[in-house]
Amino acid sequence: MRIGRPFHTAGLLLGTFLFALSLTPTLLPRTDVVQGIISGLSFTAGYGLGVFAHWLWRYLELPVPHERNQRILQGIAAGICGLIAVSFLWRAGGWQNSVRALMEMEPAGGVHPVTVGLVAIIVFLGLWLLAKLFRRLFLALSRRMQRFVPRRVSHVFGLVAAFVLFWAIIDGILFSLALRSADASYQQVDALLEAEYDKPTDAMRAGSRESLLDWDDMGRHGRRFLSRGLTTEELEAFSEDTPREPVRVYVGLNAADTAEERAELALAELKRLDAFDRSLLVLVTPTGTGWVDQASMTPLEYLHHGDVATVAAQYSYLPSHLSLMVEGEYGVEMAQAMFEKIYGHWSELPEEERPRLYLHGLSLGALNSDRSFDFFDIIDDPFHGALWSGPPFRKETWRTVTERRQADSPAWLPRFRDDSVVRFANQHGGLETGAAEWGSFRIAYLQYASDPVTFFEPEAFYRKPEWMEAPRGPDVSEHLRWYPIVTGLQLAADMAAGSSPRGFGHDFAAEHYLDAWHALTEPEGWDEDALDRLREVLREDE
Repeated sequence: MRIGRPFHTAGLLLGTFLFALSLTPTLLPRTDVVQGIISGLSFTAGYGLGVFAHWLWRYLELPVPHERNQRILQGIAAGICGLIAVSFLWRAGGWQNSVRALMEMEPAGGVHPVTVGLVAIIVFLGLWLLAKLFRRLFLALSRRMQRFVPRRVSHVFGLVAAFVLFWAIIDGILFSLALRSADASYQQVDALLEAEYDKPTDAMRAGSRESLLDWDDMGRHGRRFLSRGLTTEELEAFSEDTPREPVRVYVGLNAADTAEERAELALAELKRLDAFDRSLLVLVTPTGTGWVDQASMTPLEYLHHGDVATVAAQYSYLPSHLSLMVEGEYGVEMAQAMFEKIYGHWSELPEEERPRLYLHGLSLGALNSDRSFDFFDIIDDPFHGALWSGPPFRKETWRTVTERRQADSPAWLPRFRDDSVVRFANQHGGLETGAAEWGSFRIAYLQYASDPVTFFEPEAFYRKPEWMEAPRGPDVSEHLRWYPIVTGLQLAADMAAGSSPRGFGHDFAAEHYLDAWHALTEPEGWDEDALDRLREVLREDE
């Protein structure tokens, strides 16, 4: 059945239905453009399913209504779908504001149907034209093969050949070219020298003239991280004793040619700065661009009065989602080289003289940090623990622990076994107590229920995720519903283009890091009043 040419009625009807469902909320508030892209993809998916269903019905030679009845049914179905689309567009603004309210954001003016509709149409037409091109290529190849093989066999070979050719063009030429361009662009941005961050003059600072690390080679994220460390003046407000200025070391991607050499430089600089004389040493694995979240380290430096050394090494210029696709193993290589060098030297020191050693990573950094060591290599002399925030859904340890959680704990805040090794926290805490005492080796996860990087899963395209079951996370809308295909597209868009205020989604607040580090490292001399004062300072800084 068709409405004119060249669109299929079944495709248009099912596409309209999925378009309407795509307007329902997921984890993060969306702009009109992002909503239009999601709606366009949903419409395209529905259209494709409708066309396939129509073809399959015909192929099976099942009965079809008389042409006159077809027109009546088409009119009725089109009217129903039109009403559904209008109704969902009218309610979309309220749904989006329900998400914004949970995140303490001001209500938005609502969804603009014209913008959403235009973007959706552009997305659909672009993909539809691409599908038409694929079909023509498939038919052309199939006809040529019919000279040598039976017709149905030629269809199979033609389909496979068209797919291989399309994939070679998209992945081998267009995708690779886009990634090379992105890598070059991010590399240029990373090399920019920002006037607000001057080269350190203190010899006991990384990047100074006496340092083994060149200031210009650190990249903008490295220079920012080193420049924003706390001063002794800032620390004195929370310390009865004279605080120490924190040690921060960062090795940029341009510092050396190989991961092994960069790890050697990091260890040498830590030794130069007497970092192993501090009470805590934190090995940080950055995100894809090399960014280390300031909010993650500042609370720890306050809690331990500056007696903290932090070291990180860059492995990419690209954002985490691009780096994960093209440099995933390279990130692991850098993280492993850093762990082997730092842990190797640390484990050789006398136990009573060495600092407590912790790992930390955010997002892709959490994934690579987890992959940096093997439990069998450290079981005789384990480091003290890890704080991993916003763990990606691909993180093996996180997935295993979440799947094996206690039956009465939700997927968005699991409890694992007797809580003696692994604990989870969100913006309302969770690390403070457990069924058993927290052991000497501790793994802590800080995650928000509204974080699509953590809670996206490919199975969401065809199966309802467990974190949608009741009770839901405190920052997840009650209006969120699961729909096949649509919810998967929505969560993927949330992960790629979503944004949220601090303390929700994938943007972690310093005050929540404060609670996590306090529970994980148990610093002395902090009562609740002092912690509240520090929370206020951290909120003002953000």
